Amino acid sequence: MKISKQTAEHYIWGTVCDGWHLVKQEELSVIHERMPAGTSEVRHYHMRSRQFFFVLSGTAELELHGETVQLHPHEGVEVPPEIPHQMKNTSDKDVEFLVISHPQTRGDRIAVE
Repeated sequence: MKISKQTAEHYIWGTVCDGWHLVKQEELSVIHERMPAGTSEVRHYHMRSRQFFFVLSGTAELELHGETVQLHPHEGVEVPPEIPHQMKNTSDKDVEFLVISHPQTRGDRIAVE
């Protein structure tokens, strides 16, 4: 079945960021996310889930275990389980990206200070 941002289940996280569930299965999650300028997620890791972040538009920074990787459109990074990470938008424009997780991350997120 065809799906898009317009038809996908939408949610808001971090008060101003958007997420659209493109695939929401136990073993696979694909989420299209939008982060406005100057926003970031909480630094965290997953015990089981392996993730792939892929930027569609804008520029993002992904902090991985203390190292920062800048991601431009059509660039991505894989994050293995148990690796602390944090997605940030330090630019002055929105960033849109895909987060692909196997298995899904529900109940598998551990915040890191």
